[in-house]
Amino acid sequence: MRAALDHARAAAALGEVPVGAAIVRGDRVVAAAGNAPRGLSDPTAHAEMLAIRAAALALGQDRLKDCDLWVTLEPCAMCAGAIAHARIARLYYGAPDPKGGAVEHGPRLFAQPTCHHRPEVYAGIGEAEAADLLRIFFAARR
Repeated sequence: MRAALDHARAAAALGEVPVGAAIVRGDRVVAAAGNAPRGLSDPTAHAEMLAIRAAALALGQDRLKDCDLWVTLEPCAMCAGAIAHARIARLYYGAPDPKGGAVEHGPRLFAQPTCHHRPEVYAGIGEAEAADLLRIFFAARR
């Protein structure tokens, strides 16, 4: 989670919503990224999407079934869909997202009968630090 939190901080420094993600295989971080929709002018450039793309490229495969995803915020529907398509084995996330999350909130994508892959999900890892980053970021903009 440390790599994901570091990337979330870096994203915040660039004016992006502070969300970071890291793909881990065994004991090695294969790829990590922070949110970059504004910087890349790409609404799909969420931290999870960028990390999944980079990991797939680094490993030369579209299925990341032996990888874990660590992310600072509960993934949205787009990212949850990508996690399922990439066959991520385990998802660890920090802060819950009651408004935009799609794992334990909203559509609960992995619980849908049409979801073809369900990773193991572990919530609340680094939650306080991840939530603080978000709270501070949005407080400065209000």
